[in-house]
Amino acid sequence: MTNEKVLEALKNVTYPGFTKDIVTFGFVKNVEIDGDKVSVVIDITSSAEEVKQQLIADSTVELKKLGFSTPEVHIMAPKAPREQSNSTSGKNIAPQIKNFVMVSSGKGGVGKSTTSVNLAIAMAMQGKKVGLLDADIYGPNIPRMMGVDEQKPEIVGNKVHPLKAYGVEVMSMGSLMEPGQSLLWRGAMIMKAIEQLLRDILWSELDVLVIDMPPGTGDAQLTLAQSVPITAGITVTTPQEVSLDDSRRSLDMFQKLHIPTAGVIENMSGFICPSCDTESDIFGMGTTLPVAQEFNTELLARIPIEPAVRIGGDTGQPVSYHMPDSETSKRYHEAASKLLAFIDKVNEDGGADNQAIQPTTPPGVSACSV
Repeated sequence: MTNEKVLEALKNVTYPGFTKDIVTFGFVKNVEIDGDKVSVVIDITSSAEEVKQQLIADSTVELKKLGFSTPEVHIMAPKAPREQSNSTSGKNIAPQIKNFVMVSSGKGGVGKSTTSVNLAIAMAMQGKKVGLLDADIYGPNIPRMMGVDEQKPEIVGNKVHPLKAYGVEVMSMGSLMEPGQSLLWRGAMIMKAIEQLLRDILWSELDVLVIDMPPGTGDAQLTLAQSVPITAGITVTTPQEVSLDDSRRSLDMFQKLHIPTAGVIENMSGFICPSCDTESDIFGMGTTLPVAQEFNTELLARIPIEPAVRIGGDTGQPVSYHMPDSETSKRYHEAASKLLAFIDKVNEDGGADNQAIQPTTPPGVSACSV
């Protein structure tokens, strides 16, 4: 008996709810054979007890067919959190993805998509295997920002291969529609579309999937939380009080769904003068940190207004990739490092506590005359 024969037998064990087997998914991590004894280690992404028991039962059946009378099947899985919720109940319709990051905002126009793009690229540049899902169904801007707006994804049967740009796998409803086409969909259609963008896209075994959400706290957010275990939530805001009022609702949503909150990103935080490179606060200063502390999280970054950001978004040349030495790019990379550290902490803790890294004060800014 060989390890290869054991793996071949385990290809008959499909992951619950899927047509793909546990070997193809890459969940079988170790096989040890000692005479008529075999021990198998299966590492999964779900904490649901029923998923574990089903895999143990199905794997045991297949191993007994090979002649092993008492096979040992060990399941490695995330710790079940103390507080079960929609986002951490064990359901995961995309189990090949290790971590899911929800990028949300209380209102539109605060730079949420720009933030999602640059965080995804920054994490990929730091060595992670990253995907970017544009779940903003009504306003899918990610294809243009990632420079894939003129590309169409390859469809295989009823599945779709994601596009690729800047080391990131990308999918958006905008890539499946005609340019300028409007979607007159009710909530039920939005919910179904988000499920399909997770289940029917042939995502690789990703370290992180960044999900750019529609603004607000509605059907899309709830559907996502019900479909996959969200590792971290990020709220994007601008410094104005009217924006922060809505950001509180987004942060409150994370708490109610027991989604670990990685922090807040303050966009349009200051204006960097192209003549003297100094920074001026034109929309306010010091307003976001108290809100972050109110919700026991941190201010991940203050992203300034810099012409390169707008140009990069319009031309599909994101600043985090094309201008790595710019101040904005440095802040996105710093935020990505903090996010990855937070993800590691959540995984170590089993996702049980909605605690962020201790709040920190962002770098100070200076003013200049423009």
